[in-house]
Amino acid sequence: MSIEVLNESGYGGVNEEMLISVAAHALSALDVHPDAELTITLVDEPTIEDLHVRWLDLEGPTDVMSFPMDDFATTSSQRPDAPAPGPTMLGDIVLCPSFAARQADAAGHGLPHELALLTVHGCLHVLGYDHATATQEREMFGLQNEILADWYDQLSIQGTEFHPKPSGPQAFPSAADRELLDEKTADGSVPAIAEPRPEEGSEADDA
Repeated sequence: MSIEVLNESGYGGVNEEMLISVAAHALSALDVHPDAELTITLVDEPTIEDLHVRWLDLEGPTDVMSFPMDDFATTSSQRPDAPAPGPTMLGDIVLCPSFAARQADAAGHGLPHELALLTVHGCLHVLGYDHATATQEREMFGLQNEILADWYDQLSIQGTEFHPKPSGPQAFPSAADRELLDEKTADGSVPAIAEPRPEEGSEADDA
């Protein structure tokens, strides 16, 4: 995989190698062509808030947004159970570390795990997964947790550790877990990862 990470957030301490590792694992697990390309951009809260409003007409910042490439969506239906696509640019994932840090604190685990979780979530959106219905939600969050847990297992087999694997109830959450996390935040400003898109046909996918 060709995965580029651009840190434009001004937020220090983000392990870019870890983001590449978890994204590559997710795409490989979903049978994406090994020559596919993906960009992960880390931004500050004003930037992701602007994207949130511009693309989804939703106020406030968020944790992750995904921008699938239109030609990939059209030719492959984005799903790994569709005909296998050849080498292609999959799209862009945008992460906001400062926002994700507050979610990580509320969930009881570290920012590195939260960013790994959000990266897998973003990869699934880029590949066409969504959680607009209860069935989609169960499929997407179940697959997200399976991929993330398998990534940790593979790191352990390889003798690699970017950060400790958390074991708290929010470490591998269901959509309902993330909704409860939203309720736990003091100011109510942290939306759940399962926040739905406002309408069909949006060109960006929110968490």
